[in-house]
Amino acid sequence: MPALLCNLMKEKFLALLQRNYLRYHDIVFYLLVLCVIGVSTYIALHVKQAYQQREQELLDAQREIPVVEYTIKQKPIYAALEESGLPRQDVIQIVAKLSGVVNTRRLKPQDTYSLSVENGHLILLLLTQGFTRYYVANVDDYLVAGKSEVELKTRIQTAAGTIHSSLFQTMVADGLQVPLILDFTDAFSWTVDFNTDTRNGDEYTALWEENYTPSGEVVSQDLLAASYKNVNESKPTYAFYFEDDFYDETGKVSKKMFLKSPISFRGYRISSHFNPARLHPILKIRRPHLGIDYAAPTGTPVQAVADGTVRFAGWKGGFGNFVEIHHANNYTTMYGHLKSFGKGVKVGAKIKQGSTVGYVGSTGLATGPHLDFRIKEKEKFLDFLHMKNRNSAVRDIPPEKKAEFDELKELYLKELNAAKKADTAPAEEQTHEKA
Repeated sequence: MPALLCNLMKEKFLALLQRNYLRYHDIVFYLLVLCVIGVSTYIALHVKQAYQQREQELLDAQREIPVVEYTIKQKPIYAALEESGLPRQDVIQIVAKLSGVVNTRRLKPQDTYSLSVENGHLILLLLTQGFTRYYVANVDDYLVAGKSEVELKTRIQTAAGTIHSSLFQTMVADGLQVPLILDFTDAFSWTVDFNTDTRNGDEYTALWEENYTPSGEVVSQDLLAASYKNVNESKPTYAFYFEDDFYDETGKVSKKMFLKSPISFRGYRISSHFNPARLHPILKIRRPHLGIDYAAPTGTPVQAVADGTVRFAGWKGGFGNFVEIHHANNYTTMYGHLKSFGKGVKVGAKIKQGSTVGYVGSTGLATGPHLDFRIKEKEKFLDFLHMKNRNSAVRDIPPEKKAEFDELKELYLKELNAAKKADTAPAEEQTHEKA
C-alpha cells in the first residue's frame, strides 16, 4: 500500500510540472537575468569608485610641493628649517636625523640642500656633497634618513678644429672644457710650445673619456689621444696615452729631457728673447740678456723644465726671488723675478719635471710681472728656444708592449680621423653646393 501511494504521488507531481513547465521556466529565466543585472551594477559601481580613488591619488601626487634651495654659505640648515614654520622640537629631530648619516659640523660653504615643507610638516630634506646625497624624509609621520651615491656614466668623446685666434679660444669655442684643454697642451709640452708655435690655420683633434651624471653634468675628462698639425708642416704630431704616459706614433714617449716652456700654455707671450747685446729697460745700458722673458700675470705657476736638484732658492739682487736647479748632463736652469716659491722648494730638494718651482712676479729689477728664464750647459748660457738636443726622447715603448700599443694606437687613430672628417665635412659640402 505505501508503495502504491508513493507512485501515485510521483505521477501527480510529474503531471503538475508538465502542465506548468513554461511558467516555471520563465520565472527561473527572469531570476537569472535579475542576478546578472545586479552583479553587473555592483561591479560597475565598484570600478567607478576605484577609478575615482585612483584619479584622486594621481592628482594628489601631481600637486606642487614647494621646494626651496640654498647653499650652506647662504643659510645654515637649522635656520632654513625654522624659517619654514616647523616647530622647534621638529627642527631638533630633523637635524639629529641628518647628523646620523653625515657630519653636519664639517659641511662646506658650497654644499647645497633643498627643503620641502607642507602644512607644517617636513616632506623631504636633501643635502648634496659632491656626488653623495643625504636625505631626511617623512614617511607616515616617521622620520627616516639615509644616503645615496650619484651613479656616473662613461662615454667617449671627440673634437676637431682649426685655430683662428689662439688654441685656447678656439677649443673653448668648440665646446671643450678648460681642464681638458690644459691636459691637451700638457700632452704636447715636450714637442709644441703653444706660447710661440701656434699659427692661424693649425689643426687639432682630441679623443677623451668622460664621466657624467644621469642629468648630463660632466664630472671628469681624461685625454686618451690627440694630434696637432702646424700649418707649415705636412704631418701632425700625435700623442697617445698608454700606461701612464703619452707616446708619439712611433712609440717614443712624449716626455723629453726638457719641457718646451717653463710656463704652461695660458696664451702668454715671450716679451724678450735671448740677446747678447740687449738694451736693459731700467738701467738703459747695453747688457747681454742671457735668457728668455715670459710675460705673464702675477701668480702664474712656473714649472721646472726637467728633473733636478735645487742649488739655490732665495733673494738674488736684480733677479729678486730666484731659483737655480741642477740637471743631468751638466745643465742648470734659473728662474728669476718670482713672486714666491713653490712648496718644498729649498736647497737640496729634488724637483720633478713639470712641478711648480715658484710663481710669476716682479721682484728685483723688473718693469712688470714676468719670468726671467735661463739655461746653461756647464758654464755656457744657451738660447733655450734653439737648443739642438732639447727634444731628445727619454725612452721608447718596451719591446714586449709594442704590439699592444700598436693595436691601441690604431683604434685611437681611427677615432681621431673620424673626428677630423666630421669637422671638415660641412666645409666640403658647402664647396660642392656652391659649385
